[in-house]
Amino acid sequence: MNDLNSFIEVTLKEQDDFLKVRETLTRIGVSSRKEKVLYQSCHILHKQGQYYIVHFKELFALDGKEATIDDNDISRRNAIANLLEEWGLVKIVNRQVMTDNIAPLHQIKIISFKEKDEWQLVTKYNIGKKKTDY
Repeated sequence: MNDLNSFIEVTLKEQDDFLKVRETLTRIGVSSRKEKVLYQSCHILHKQGQYYIVHFKELFALDGKEATIDDNDISRRNAIANLLEEWGLVKIVNRQVMTDNIAPLHQIKIISFKEKDEWQLVTKYNIGKKKTDY
């Protein structure tokens, strides 16, 4: 499951859209029931000149770390990629990897840009950041 062929490849309309997609994804995920905490589900990965929408657990697997990716994770990733396409931020290249496994929107929390300061946005994976020991 950790090769690029299983990831959702997307194209961007403009180069600037990478930053828009990256910021938008910080506001989509799974929320805490008790507090205003949102756990980001997906990231945009730029690898070998191509872009992919990936679940954070897929990134752990890509790094060779322990990752338990289940159907719910993949269905949420697929639903989020669909949303990004509906919003005109990306175009999905390889829709066949998504099959029919798409989560209902009630399983995904979307925070509007104007609400984001009211929430704690939590990332479980940081692309390009290596842990350093001092």
